[in-house]
Amino acid sequence: MNKQAIVEAVAAALDGTKATAEKAVDVMIDSIVSTLKKGDDVSIAGLGIFAVKDRAAREARNPRTGETVHVPATKVPKFKPAKALKDAVK
Repeated sequence: MNKQAIVEAVAAALDGTKATAEKAVDVMIDSIVSTLKKGDDVSIAGLGIFAVKDRAAREARNPRTGETVHVPATKVPKFKPAKALKDAVK
């Protein structure tokens, strides 16, 4: 399933237009992204928790040359599924 399929499902569920549904989906995605940019968590009941995790700096090795490369610290998005989602997938 991709974004367009989600838009079509929302439009069908709300008996609305695809344009309105796409705007709603875009607002939801933008809200999640902007909240994560601020460093806050997003919790959606029954789905899970989106969070930002700090990844420490580390030394890695280039597999082609064997040279050691410094990888700087960074922040990465993380998703922890809710129990309801885990049970639904089983």
